[in-house]
Amino acid sequence: MDGQTDILIIGGGMAGLSAATALASTGRRIVVLDKGRGPGGRMATRRVEIAGAQASFDHGAQYFTARDPAFREQVAQWEQAGIAARWPAAGEDAWVGTPGMNACVRHMATGLDMRWGVRAERLHRDGALWRVEAGEEAFTASTILVVVPAEQAAALLADVAPEMAALAAGVVSAPCWAVMAGFAERLPFADTFRSDSGPVSWAARNAAKPGRAGLETWVIHASPARSRELIDLPRDEVAGILLADFFAAAGIAPTAPVHCDAHRWLYALPEALKGEGARYDPDLGIGIAGDWLHSPRVEGAWLSGRALAGAVAQERVASTS
Repeated sequence: MDGQTDILIIGGGMAGLSAATALASTGRRIVVLDKGRGPGGRMATRRVEIAGAQASFDHGAQYFTARDPAFREQVAQWEQAGIAARWPAAGEDAWVGTPGMNACVRHMATGLDMRWGVRAERLHRDGALWRVEAGEEAFTASTILVVVPAEQAAALLADVAPEMAALAAGVVSAPCWAVMAGFAERLPFADTFRSDSGPVSWAARNAAKPGRAGLETWVIHASPARSRELIDLPRDEVAGILLADFFAAAGIAPTAPVHCDAHRWLYALPEALKGEGARYDPDLGIGIAGDWLHSPRVEGAWLSGRALAGAVAQERVASTS
């Protein structure tokens, strides 16, 4: 299968979809590839069945803030659409997607040509176009926007855009193990826990977020140091270790969960290259964006994607004037 388009965006998380939605009005054909099974990226929500009941876990980003005027306007639109709400337990300016963190990303993906479960493996020139090999599929486009974690961008761009690849290679991202635990009864603890020291950096009662209900569900994030210690252990073993860490840090008696799983985020917290925002080379027809080019927050990803879209749109205007 070979699909040709004008703009091919590799990465369907917040930054990639921010760029895609901003470019949608330009009239150019856009295809977005993402290796995940559906919208979310690091704003993921996992839904599971526990004892015959449905439960959900926001196991990636726990909330987001809005400080930039343009992003505040976007968040206000999400709130009006019923897909975002304030979460005072996490802070005065904390927001969450409703009914799950992936709601905003899912909303952004609506109407776009999304190709889920497609992993871009190789990028090379094919005449006047770029060709992306993705397993048994291939895509060609005049413009390629690589909007994935820095480590993945560096590998994909090494042979075709060495300067961008070197920029990405200079970014180091901290990993994060996330535990998703469900309990038969409510734990005797506040809705959130955070610490700048110790093995657990964050824990939250997921069911206490706006738009959630049902079982007693918790998400526990290990600190970067603890995550590195456990980086290659099986997830079942990690889940048990971090659950014990949480009970010890919270000072409450251990309780056996009715559900417990873990997910490893290898590129959870990038050391962002502040001031970059995004980069686009009109001669190559290649651009990069992501929170690692702006700030390691949901807002940073959105702003970076929007900046990249602006550069691409500006180049198009210049070429037609």
